[in-house]
Amino acid sequence: MPRFYCPPPLPPGGTFDLPPQAAHHAARVLRLREGNRVVMFDGLGNECQGVIARLDGKRVMVGNITTAGISRESPLQVMLAQALSSSEKMDWVIQKATELGVTEIQPLDTERSVAKLPAERAAKRLEHWRQVAISACEQCGRNVLPKIHAPLDIMVWLQQAKELPVAKFILLPQGTASLHGQAKPPGSAVLLVGAEGGFTSAESDTALCCGFSPVQLGPRVLRTETAAVAGLTALQMLWGDFNV
Repeated sequence: MPRFYCPPPLPPGGTFDLPPQAAHHAARVLRLREGNRVVMFDGLGNECQGVIARLDGKRVMVGNITTAGISRESPLQVMLAQALSSSEKMDWVIQKATELGVTEIQPLDTERSVAKLPAERAAKRLEHWRQVAISACEQCGRNVLPKIHAPLDIMVWLQQAKELPVAKFILLPQGTASLHGQAKPPGSAVLLVGAEGGFTSAESDTALCCGFSPVQLGPRVLRTETAAVAGLTALQMLWGDFNV
């Protein structure tokens, strides 16, 4: 069934109008008709189902609403700390990270980040990333939107991350350990991924001083977007909800 994000609260019953963006997608893009069943979720973990009762111009009304207690969240809560990359690559990382179950995404401005995000553009870009995550949740079946934080300078963020009581991993090509050899995280983990040119010595040294364990995914050097997806996949396979 088609899935649509609807800001909370979801309706407990009766008839409900889809939000304008969801209504446009339902009527103009998917060309749904009266009688088609749809799923609505609020991004906080709640989901309900209903039937399109009426199409009236830009309005799409849903009736016969029933709630469904379905959770598709991983037992491992993961924050992805991702160095800023080009617009398309960053969108791709956020989309795939959402599908792979991350709970938080922290964009980071690093010395070798190709993309720089001026303060006046940050709010607009943050909303764009949120829409990317919403679309990914609609596609993959998640009912919880990952929290996407405003970009921070990596050195500032590392000092904050130093106090986090979670397992912390930094992907480094020169790392000598594997994720498989690490102790099982106590329910939460942070994965730090560098930009296209990797981390500077100062950045990686600071991360190690802040409690990050250096790990390597294999003998090949991965692009930043590939490293993020591969690292998250490995975490979910080892300690999350991937069944292989």
